[in-house]
Amino acid sequence: MDVSTCLKSLLLAIRQYRNNRSSLNAAQLQKHIEDVSGLKCGGVLFSGQVLPSECLSGLMEVAGDPKTNHTLTGTIISLLAQFASDAEAKEALYSSYNFTGTLAAIIYCNRNTPEEPLLLQCLNVLQRLTYSVKTLHCVSHIHELISFLMEHVQSNNDDIVKACLGLMANLCRHDISVQSHIKSQSNVKAFYRTLITFLSHNCLTVVVFALSILSSLTLNEEVGQKLFNAKNIHQTFQLIFNITVNGDGTLTRNYAVDLLVDLLKNPKIADYLTKYKHLSACLSEVLGLLHSKDRDTASKVMELLVSLCSVPILRKLVSEAVLRPPAPRLQPGTRKGVQSRGSEPSLALVHWATSPLDGPEQCYMQALSLLAELFEEVIDSSSSSPAQSFAELLLQEVLVLMQSPDSTEGTEQLLKKHCLRAGRVVDLLLVVCRDDSLRLLVSKRLSPEVCISQVELLLSYSQDLTGSTCTTSNYHLSQVCSEVVLKTLELMSHLRLQMPDMETAFYRILQDQRMVTPLSLALTSNCREQVQVALRILFEAAPLPDFPSVILGDSIAANNAYRQREAELSARSSSASEDATFAGKSFHAPHAESSGSACSIDSLIEKLQNGAELQEKVKDVHMSEIIDVYEQKLSALACKESRLQDLLEAKALALSQADRLIAQYRCQRAQAEAEARKLASLLKDTERRKEDLQSELSDQQLEVERLKSDSQQLLEHNGRLQAVADQHQDLKGTYNQLLNRYDKSEGMLKELQAAHTSLTQQAESLKKTNEGLKMQQDRTLAELADREQQIKGLKTDVLEKEKNLAGLQNELRSQEKQIHELEENVTLLKKELNKTEQARKETSIKASSLELQKSQLEAKMEKMEEELSKHAQMIQMIHSLSSGKLKGDITANLSL
Repeated sequence: MDVSTCLKSLLLAIRQYRNNRSSLNAAQLQKHIEDVSGLKCGGVLFSGQVLPSECLSGLMEVAGDPKTNHTLTGTIISLLAQFASDAEAKEALYSSYNFTGTLAAIIYCNRNTPEEPLLLQCLNVLQRLTYSVKTLHCVSHIHELISFLMEHVQSNNDDIVKACLGLMANLCRHDISVQSHIKSQSNVKAFYRTLITFLSHNCLTVVVFALSILSSLTLNEEVGQKLFNAKNIHQTFQLIFNITVNGDGTLTRNYAVDLLVDLLKNPKIADYLTKYKHLSACLSEVLGLLHSKDRDTASKVMELLVSLCSVPILRKLVSEAVLRPPAPRLQPGTRKGVQSRGSEPSLALVHWATSPLDGPEQCYMQALSLLAELFEEVIDSSSSSPAQSFAELLLQEVLVLMQSPDSTEGTEQLLKKHCLRAGRVVDLLLVVCRDDSLRLLVSKRLSPEVCISQVELLLSYSQDLTGSTCTTSNYHLSQVCSEVVLKTLELMSHLRLQMPDMETAFYRILQDQRMVTPLSLALTSNCREQVQVALRILFEAAPLPDFPSVILGDSIAANNAYRQREAELSARSSSASEDATFAGKSFHAPHAESSGSACSIDSLIEKLQNGAELQEKVKDVHMSEIIDVYEQKLSALACKESRLQDLLEAKALALSQADRLIAQYRCQRAQAEAEARKLASLLKDTERRKEDLQSELSDQQLEVERLKSDSQQLLEHNGRLQAVADQHQDLKGTYNQLLNRYDKSEGMLKELQAAHTSLTQQAESLKKTNEGLKMQQDRTLAELADREQQIKGLKTDVLEKEKNLAGLQNELRSQEKQIHELEENVTLLKKELNKTEQARKETSIKASSLELQKSQLEAKMEKMEEELSKHAQMIQMIHSLSSGKLKGDITANLSL
């Protein structure tokens, strides 16, 4: 569907819904809103034409109506928030259509139901809309919104708390009126306590929001001095750098960087940051983010680095971190290699500075500003030699940016971006040219043709802007083009000595009649730097034969007259509004309205011709109705003109009568003046004599007072000298006493030092003996443990021997029984009697010996228990005895 057709259908649906708020009309309107959101027609909606403006005004009115369904209101807010991502659309929604006031009104109407999803949606959209934007004082329900935020920061819903804190941080930042309103609240101390408790929250986003609000409200107060003192500020620095490096989302990183940027504006906190011990490490980690592919992150990091460069010590640290070690030199024609070699922050800066024009404008603008700061530090510190290689690479890449864009799509938008970026590039080159060696590099790389084409493009573009519709953006862009032209000419002036062709081109451009516009704008500017640059160029151009000095004078006079006329018109409009207010008290309302709006009729007609909608006075009115209003106003002006003509004729008659009275008055006044002159001459003579006498009297009085004061001072000085002399004598006596005490104490000190050395030697010897004794004690303890283990082993051996002895006794008993049996059978063994008798004797002898051995062993066992030192010999004896016993048993068995 066509965009215009879709917008017409949307406007028709809005009117139907306003006339009849039925569910069918609401569903139809919601469908048309969804169709518009799918078309991506943000450029058409915010172009300033009548149809899109009526659509936006109707949507604002429907959304701001408390009777509208919440679903339809949420759809409208989603549509408008979708377009708020664009900078121009965001500015139009904020300033022209009062979208902020509409959202604040919705929040105010639903303040009693904080759990409503529409309220959270409005808070989130307001947070996005008010980020880095100063709140307008005319926003409706702004005070109620602040009260709502202060009340609901303690909500149980984390999303509501986070949205309230983020919106409060946006409103408080750089807005003194909002800060004063918050401080005037009765519950501000409880609000401070709540914010302080949020500093220990587990969500880093909440912590950063709370810190941002506290810094905006209490930085210069007693609470802020306690929070951001020397003890706590290092933790704040560490938190900000951790969030910036590690990140808790892009939103949190942006607020953390903004917080540090705001804190650096305080000289005391900037001094604390210079003394932060982890600053170098944090700075290197922050510089590592420049290699990120996220453009928003890189631009925010570069914004932080530019703010750090505002402090001289920090600018030196940033310069050393970025430009050392020097970047390697690339070969010609390898611009893509800048991104691949991302190990150095300097190369990353070059990459972002040379990013395409269709990318985010903030990214390459911040990169060029940071490079200008770094080279300014290098030149001021007189250490430009280490930056030579990086300067060669930078000039090779940056000088390409001065060439005009060759894209055919979106030429006007690209030209605007190219104009802004070219200004930053020329600023960087002007900084680089302050050093002689770097100026030579620029002269080798830069050609006069590039400068000429740059100036030609900007001059032609500036003329197109001047001839087109005179809007605020075009006027601002025309001024920027003029500034860039003058800066380019200043750059050519610096390089003309090294480049003869540059000098010829420079003087040829100065004689161009189109140079009148930028010179006149700069000479009549309020900026001191622009005036100085224009004067330097004018001094170069004035001696030239074809310089259009007359046209320049006429242009300056025209600019001055235009500014004077603007001042008069503004004064007249203010006085006319006052007159209209006064007239409204005396006359009828229609007449007051016509007289009050008479002075602004020209501006209203101009706005009507440009297609702009008068949001403040007329809403949802057709063009025919607006023309009818202006026709009525014009007829009222014609009536007023006829009345003024009648008054003028009456005043002419009164003027002739006044002339006669004035002539009579002049004659009487001449006589009175003659008499007054005589009296005045006499009075002057007396006054002169009186003044002479008074001067002499005053001089004499002054001399008397001086003499009195001198004598008094001499007496006081004499008394002081006497007191000093007495003190000197007393000090001499005390000095002698102290000298004697010093000699005695010095002698005692020497004796004590000698005693101290002897005691230290004794202590060292005692330490050594103590260590030796400890080693001996450890050895004896180890030996004692070994001996105890040996004793345990001996006890086990003795038990085993006792068991063996009991076995031998049993065997002996059995043998005795055998002997008795043999004696009974002696009759049977008479033949072997001698042998058996002999064997019996031998066995009896052995048994007696065994009994003797048993008694000896028992005695030895008792001795072993008493004398542990002789355990080795006893073990050998036990072994020898046991071996003899075993041998006897064996022989006994054999004999049997």
